[in-house]
Amino acid sequence: MTGRLVVKVVIFGATGMVGQGVLRQCLLDERVESVLVVGRTALGLRHPKLSEVIHGNFTDFSAIGDALTGLDACFWCLGISASGQREADYRRVTYDYTLAAARELAARNRGLTFTYVSGEGTDGSGRARSRWARVKGRTENALLAMDFFAYMFRPNYIHPVHGERSKTPLYRAAYAAVSWLYPVLRRVAPGQVTTTERLGQAMITVVGMRGGGERVLRSREINRIAGGAGVD
Repeated sequence: MTGRLVVKVVIFGATGMVGQGVLRQCLLDERVESVLVVGRTALGLRHPKLSEVIHGNFTDFSAIGDALTGLDACFWCLGISASGQREADYRRVTYDYTLAAARELAARNRGLTFTYVSGEGTDGSGRARSRWARVKGRTENALLAMDFFAYMFRPNYIHPVHGERSKTPLYRAAYAAVSWLYPVLRRVAPGQVTTTERLGQAMITVVGMRGGGERVLRSREINRIAGGAGVD
């Protein structure tokens, strides 16, 4: 891409808290020309930029391959909590689903940027004691080795700023309990917090970087790339 950044993106996980924020930013941002959402159920949202594909089998995307062609970026926001999950089930959603989509997209879109939301504490060494850190780390390593421009987003605390809500009841309760602390956290530990809005802004911005800069981005780098624009 040359000149002004105008991109066509696909979002997975648009119904989750992070995905809701990223989708909102993409629909508002003039750098984004079109947004395709792939999910199991319809969003119930209409917008001139937005189109949807309903797909049930997240281990095989070949049936919707044509819809996944002609894209500049994938924003992968899909994920589940490891709490209460069997390791095989967590690995299927976290690793298998992600890599199935990544392979299909890489085969059909030369020069694609793939952004993956993992989290602070992800460990690609394979030695992490935490199951989620190991599985996320393995997923990151696989994406970074693929034939596209991959960026790993490892935010710590993510503050929802436009009414975004987690689908997980435990997370909803936790956010309700601590959200009032965000202004304090932003002052005393700015490198440990970000917002749903800044995540979306940073994802759009890295598409224009085409593999340049740091490939593993924590909250401080996410905020810097987002450039401080928007509402906190």
